[in-house]
Order: sequence, then C-alpha cells, then structure tokens
Amino acid sequence: MMNYLKIFFLLIPFFSFSQVINVESMRRPSDSTKWTGSVSLDVSLIRNTNDIFRIANKAHIQYDNDINFWLFVNDLNLQKIEDNSLVNRGTQHLRYNRKISEKTKWEVFAQGQYDAISEIGFRGLVGTGPRFKLSKNDNYRFYLGTLMMYEYEKASNAIPDRIQEDIRGSAYLSFSLYPTETITIISTSYYQPRIDAFRDYRFSSNTSLLFRIFEDLAFKVNFNFFHDAFPVTSAVPETQFELTNGLLYTF
Repeated sequence: MMNYLKIFFLLIPFFSFSQVINVESMRRPSDSTKWTGSVSLDVSLIRNTNDIFRIANKAHIQYDNDINFWLFVNDLNLQKIEDNSLVNRGTQHLRYNRKISEKTKWEVFAQGQYDAISEIGFRGLVGTGPRFKLSKNDNYRFYLGTLMMYEYEKASNAIPDRIQEDIRGSAYLSFSLYPTETITIISTSYYQPRIDAFRDYRFSSNTSLLFRIFEDLAFKVNFNFFHDAFPVTSAVPETQFELTNGLLYTF
C-alpha cells in the first residue's frame, strides 16, 4: 500500500475556512494503478507569551478502474491560542462516479462537516448529477458538473434550535492545465444556489499551482475563495479566503 501513498509536507496557512471541499484537486490520474491516495499529519505545540496548539490531518484514497470511480476525503484542522479556537473544522466526503460514455459520467456524493468558526455544528449534503468532459486533450482538461443536492444544516450550540433543510443546485467548472512538464495548474469554481431562493447562494473557487523542482519534489501554491450570501449568523463574514504554500513530496 505504501507505493500508492503521496505525502504532503510544509503546508503553511495564512487564512482558513472550510465550506466547500474541492474534490477536483483530489482526483489523481491512475493509469494502470487502480488504488491511489495521500495522507498528511501536522502537529505543532508552541509556548511563548501564549500557548499555541495546532493539529491538521488530511487524507484521501481513490479507486478507479475506468468505469467506476470511488473517492474518500478526510480533512481535519484545529488551531488554538490559549483557550480560543482560531480554526476548528472537519470534513468527510465520499464520491462515486459511473462512466456512461467517453464524455459523460454520473456522480453521487455524500458529505458531512462541522466548522466552529462559521457556527456550523453539522452540515450534511447528499447529491447527484452528470459530469461532462469538455476536452479530450490530456494536457488541457476541462469538466462541467451540474448536480442537485439536499442539505441539512444544524447551527452550533451558540445558536440553539437552528436547523435548516434546503435543496440546492451545485454547478462547477474545473480545469487542469499542464503547459510544461514542470508546471501544473488545477482550478475549480462552484456555484450553489438554493432552488427556491437564488439570492441565497454560495460561490467558491480553488486554484492550485505546482512547480516541479525534482522528479519527486514540487513547490505548491494554493488559493481558496469562498462567499456565502447568507451565513449562519451576521457575525460570520460572508467572504473568506485561504492562501497556503509548501512542498509536495511523492513516492
């Protein structure tokens, strides 16, 4: 199993949020290998004028035999200064794709998450819909997804008895570019409106840029942007973003 693991190191957060997980950045071309995956674990304990604690775990595993595709993602992040949480979030995501034709797949997914900073005690999502391949060129890949999903959202204990159930659309445009042998660009943008109230929408965008240094080592820059027109409370900002960079080692 170790031959299929890819380890991520030195991910340095500047701003943090977690609302929409970017599944596209987790997909890996598998060639003849059906099982692939990655895992990372960061633990930090700092004592100066404050006690600072951080633990972050990210793991994904996928199975792809050209007809059926399975993907599981686990993403946990906790950062605290003294007794104050700067980040406390977690996401688990399971997705299945069934190939219908060379350009079309059918997707089904389920996701659970919590985010204390955004006052989300639990948010559950279940969705399905088609995924279209817009380009056949292996160096320039474009995809379009149009899904429908059910959302169950329970606010944190700070906002008791707030439960919301909605039907949302989830449209995304994704592309992967390989302009040279040493540069990779992956970007995905999601638009998720409530079907009965389009002014209640979420928009997110994730872009990753990789520069290969050696055969198994690359420098990675990742930028996330997220906008929620109606967050759980007015105290939660409508717009959040995250910038991370680091080294990617594969083996």
